[in-house]
Amino acid sequence: MKQATVLESIEQSSSTSGWINGFIGVLLFSGSMPATKVAVLELDPIFVTTARAAIAGVLALICLLAFKEKRPTRAQLMPLAIVAVGGVIGFPLLSALALQHITSAHSLVYLGILPMSTAVFAVLRGGEKPKSIFWLFSILGSLIVIGFAVLQGGTSSPVGNVLMLIAILLCGLSYAEGAKLSKSLGGWQVISWAVVLSLPVSLPMMFLTAPSHPELISTNAWVGVAYLGVFSMFLGFVFWYKGLAQGGIASVGQLQLLQPFFGLALAASLLNEHVSSNMILVTVGVILCVAGSKKFG
Repeated sequence: MKQATVLESIEQSSSTSGWINGFIGVLLFSGSMPATKVAVLELDPIFVTTARAAIAGVLALICLLAFKEKRPTRAQLMPLAIVAVGGVIGFPLLSALALQHITSAHSLVYLGILPMSTAVFAVLRGGEKPKSIFWLFSILGSLIVIGFAVLQGGTSSPVGNVLMLIAILLCGLSYAEGAKLSKSLGGWQVISWAVVLSLPVSLPMMFLTAPSHPELISTNAWVGVAYLGVFSMFLGFVFWYKGLAQGGIASVGQLQLLQPFFGLALAASLLNEHVSSNMILVTVGVILCVAGSKKFG
């Protein structure tokens, strides 16, 4: 009886740690869309994508060498490739291209279904089996975010919509695959090896697509690229993958429902965008759904 109680206590502690790490990851990810929007106004989307990957790759290589981490096994290379294709190149590039056709408000529609995408791939790739009521909270939270984004308005572009949809699918797959791999390879090691493996592509492409007159690019655009490379592409994933591995991919993945609102808050403070009372009300509703997902996940 005591042994069962101890095991339950350990599981609860791991779950709580997972949610804390996941929350930190979401906070760091929340600046991604505003930073990307600022960057692609002046820079080539391919340059923005490859620069963020290259910056993260160099940082990761330094960390891997400093801590003398072992190389991934042959069996781990394919999952790492999926993480690299989906999370390092796919989502950043497709979302950057999409933001040339749609507004950031419209992109909330797709960020709102990212938790569902992650949860589905958690079932398909991670073998997780959330309870039925978990899906109820997940769908409800997604619908709240989607409804809010639709009410905000925004231009509708078929090209932008398709690009964002594919981006979300690739992102959900990479999240689930990376979290599954984190259990054997380690959270920060997964994203580190993924961006390092991407360096042979990201580094040359960064130089090939770099602006011919970098001095004409504003400081804001360069800060946006730096944020994407350091926080969105590296540090955010360190906390995110660790959180998913500790607390469950489908369950902790619901924290992504908060990302659009954190992003809007940053956009309001940094880009002087208006934050309505509706946003605050919707945020409360989403938080309740996340709490329900945590309890019944």
